[in-house]
Amino acid sequence: MCAVDEATLESRPEPGRPEPKRGNPIKRWVTDMVVRPWFAPLLILTCFAGAAAGVVATNPTDDTGPTTCLFKLATGFDCPGCGGTRAFYYVLTLNLPEAARHHMMAVFAAPFLAWMYLAWAVPRLFPRLTWRLPTVHLTPGVVTAFLSAWAAFFILRNLPWDPFTFFYV
Repeated sequence: MCAVDEATLESRPEPGRPEPKRGNPIKRWVTDMVVRPWFAPLLILTCFAGAAAGVVATNPTDDTGPTTCLFKLATGFDCPGCGGTRAFYYVLTLNLPEAARHHMMAVFAAPFLAWMYLAWAVPRLFPRLTWRLPTVHLTPGVVTAFLSAWAAFFILRNLPWDPFTFFYV
């Protein structure tokens, strides 16, 4: 007599046939999607489009109600990111002078961020392309210079006399 029962024989796959996957099918599907190279760029683009649609739909420039910025509530000063959402709104509506007035550093950084995203995303979305966008290499000196300029902008926009009141939002 053989020590193998019929249930064991039925659960074995036929030779040359892959063994069926076990477990939660939803978890398997999510795992299969997440490992695709195009998933992350499309997810980031979807989140960005959702944020852009939300900003355009709510129009943060209408000045309804008090500020919700904790830094401004606590200190009375504009924070380093103050005006960023309004600047984003004006960039989306193609009013660049007003966008720069609300947050000059964010408007300055936006094309670089878009270029870095495209340089990263295009090879993942279109792997058969033979050309590549040049990548932006952020050295410590470049990052330090940008953060120093942002800190200077933060200080200057909070000075209460002309010509710095132009930056006050």
